[in-house]
This record gives sequence, C-alpha cells and structure tokens, in this order.
Amino acid sequence: MFLTISATGTPERPATDLGFLLHKHPDKSQAFSTSYGTAHVLYPEASVERCTAALLLEVDAVALVRRGKGKGRGGAPDAALAQYVNDRPYAASSLLAVALSSVFSSAMKGTCAARPDLPTRPLPLRIEVPALPARGGPDIVRALFEPLGWTVTAQPVALDAAFPEWGDSRYVGLVLESAELTLAEALRHLYVLLPVLDDAKHYWVASDEVDKLLRAGEGWLPDHPEHKLITSRYLARRWSLTRQAMERLELVRLAEADDSEVEEIDNAVDESTDTEEKPVPLAVQRRDAIIAALQASGAARVLDLGCGQGQLVQALLKDVRFTEIVGVDVSVRALTIAARRLKLDRLGERQASRVTLFQGSLAYTDTRLKGYDAAVLSEVIEHLDLPRLPALEYAVFGSARPRTVLVTTPNVEYNVRWETLPAGHSRHGDHRFEWTREEFRAWARRVAERHGYDVEFTPVGPDDPEVGPPTQMAVFSMTSANANTPTTAKEEKAA
Repeated sequence: MFLTISATGTPERPATDLGFLLHKHPDKSQAFSTSYGTAHVLYPEASVERCTAALLLEVDAVALVRRGKGKGRGGAPDAALAQYVNDRPYAASSLLAVALSSVFSSAMKGTCAARPDLPTRPLPLRIEVPALPARGGPDIVRALFEPLGWTVTAQPVALDAAFPEWGDSRYVGLVLESAELTLAEALRHLYVLLPVLDDAKHYWVASDEVDKLLRAGEGWLPDHPEHKLITSRYLARRWSLTRQAMERLELVRLAEADDSEVEEIDNAVDESTDTEEKPVPLAVQRRDAIIAALQASGAARVLDLGCGQGQLVQALLKDVRFTEIVGVDVSVRALTIAARRLKLDRLGERQASRVTLFQGSLAYTDTRLKGYDAAVLSEVIEHLDLPRLPALEYAVFGSARPRTVLVTTPNVEYNVRWETLPAGHSRHGDHRFEWTREEFRAWARRVAERHGYDVEFTPVGPDDPEVGPPTQMAVFSMTSANANTPTTAKEEKAA
C-alpha cells in the first residue's frame, strides 16, 4: 500500500519545506508500528526544486483477520480464504487513512513549531496513489476531489492487460494536483475520502467516528456537493450515525449562513438549569392556554416552531384532535432531548405517524412549513435579535401562512413581581428583549395588518391589576379575504 506526496519549490521557498510540515526529516527513513503492520516514511527525492515523501504501509493480513475477527469486506464466515487473500496489503483504503492520521498527525492538524508560518501557506502539491479502490469508477473519484480544488487524473486499471476484453477493474491510478491547498487540507481530504472511495472500513464504526468525520471535514465537507454520499459511506452506511452527522453538518451550514458560531445557534438547551418550568405553575398554565386556543381554532395539523425540548409536543400528543404535530428547532441537542422525551423509538405506529421533529431556522423561509392549520411560537421571539425579527415574521406569516398563529412572550412589566429576579435583568440570559404589553400589542397589530390576519390578546397566568400577566399571548387568525392569498413580492421585500 503506497502513497507519495510531492511539492515543488524555488530557492526562496524550497520544496524541502515539506519535511518541516510532515515532521519527518528528508535524510532519514523511518518506520512506525501500527495495529495492522508497519508504516515506512522515506524521501525518494529531496531538493530545492522538488521533494517527494512516500508512505509505504506493510499490512499483516493475519493480524488484520485476528483483530477484525473476520469482519469487513472479504470476511464472511463461508469465505475463510478471502480473509487472507485480498487486496488489503496493496490497495489504498481505510488502513492507509488511519496510517496517515497516525504518522502525519501534526501535519494534519496544521501545526509546525519550528516554522509556524508554513502550515497556512498553500503548496504546489502532487499526490499519487497507484492502486485506489473506487466503487463508482473514475467518475466518483472526480466528483469527490474536483470540488475541493484538485486537478484529478483517475486512470482505470485493467483487470488483466493481457486480456483487454475483460474490461477494467474497480481500481484506478490516482494523481491529484493543486497549488491552492495547504498540506493539512490535502491530508484531511485523503483521510476522509480514501475509505469513502473504497466504501468499506477495516474496523468497527462507533459513534466517535462522527466526531472524526466532522473534525477532518471542517471547512469543506458541509458545502461539498456530495456531502451526503461522503457521510453515508464514511460511516459505513450506519443510518443512525449518518443522521447524527447530517444534523450537525446542517447546523454548521446554518451558522455559516448566519455568520455566527455553532454554539450561538445551538443554545436551546441550558446545561446549568432546567428551562422547562420557571416557575412550574406558569409553564403549565402557558401550555394549557395554548392548547385551549388551538382547540378553539379547530386546528388539527399544528406546527410547534422553536419546540425546544418537546414539552408542548408531548402535551399535544395526548389530545387526539391534533392529528399531525410537527416540532421544529434549530438546536440538534434540543431535538435529541425532545425525541427522548417523546420516546419516539418506542411509540406505536399510529402515534408515531402523528409526530415529526426536524431541524430548521425560523429566520429563513421553509417550504416544509406550508399547509398547516396552526403554528405556535411559544417563548421564541424574545430569543431573536430585533433586526432578525422581520425575517421570522415573513417566514411564518408571509411564507408558511397557517390559518392560526399563537405567539407567547414574557411581559417585562411583570418582572417586578419576581422576588428572585434582580432589577433590570431578563428572565433568561439568552433573551434579546422583553416587551411591555403595549410594545407587544403594537408589534402584533403591525404584523397582522401587513399579512392579512386579525389578532386578539390573552393573558396567561395571574393578571395583576397593575403590571398585567407574567406571559402575554397573541392569537392571530387569518381573515377570510386573505385565506388563499400569499404575501405579495412587494410585501416580501418590505419584510
């Protein structure tokens, strides 16, 4: 199993800088023990103009069988000979990917203490892999590497040169060339895509493989046009792990689109406190008020937008009048907790068909939200920065356009009644604002007028004669004249 990495240089930027980046001296030949054999690093050439590092992996086929216990390609119980006679010692695969990450770990991380400026500098690179298994042929090789900035040459290897009529094998001779990538980027591409092309792994794929994939894919995998194929094959087509990885990749894309950090978006779960009920009676009263309003509207298909940990979805499931309940949240952690709370994996077929959870951002229009009777935004709007609120307004009222929309939010006037809440503080550290009754009603009336709804207001919790209720709720009902009329392009632009 063989791979070479070559770089070209000039007297000002010698090619032998490759040795600094790989942390392997060009004048030495080094050997490294692995679980499946010995990895050798040597330099066939090392000059100012050109430097080539070679990684040769000698695979111990017997050790591979003993450690793998017959699992993996060629390891079926009725194919004992195939466990020992296979392509593993000769063709690049997950074995070579693991050797790359082990032998060149510092280079893959982009660290170089001796020359800290080098890792960020693109190099004129040429990578050659003489025998690469490619399930899907040269086309899939190009589809995986070309979007990353590589010039790809994938030459099919004939089954037998003496018998051309037999056609090509599933192996290709691969050459990658680029002058735009750093060495760390190149190694991470190989680490992920070698086992993807082979479509097999020599070891058991556990949950930590998701973290490995996302670390190596940082900066390129979320936007790769074949990210679904890469994710599925890298995780050995394990559905649960693939779904987990895809959810986390979607969160990365949302964060990039919003110019935010992932942690800023994925914040619906407060790790230090239970945000479900503060205080408990108010949380219960709020859910009861929402359910009563939904029942009064006659809604059967309901969206819980910003569903958090699934408390409202759980309550709605108990009422058979709600035939379809969809929980939407941007936080993967919150949706995971909601799925556990609802015991989705143990629900009967009829109950399971009534509930769906999916990830989405309310700052963007989403065709999946159209066609529902009602939508609930319970304690959601105050978590948005005010400049982002018009985007949510249009996504819900202008694009999705349910017949009924319920919005609850804290009444800041009531905060003086909380003995444990310091003056001037919000009820939750993530609240971007908290409105007075008049501010909330003015906003709700503007939204209703713009999008063709009527709106009424309902107190939730004890209605204090001086400061009002702790929670205020607006019930938006689409006017009959606008029931089938979408928001105009002019209104969309204004939103």
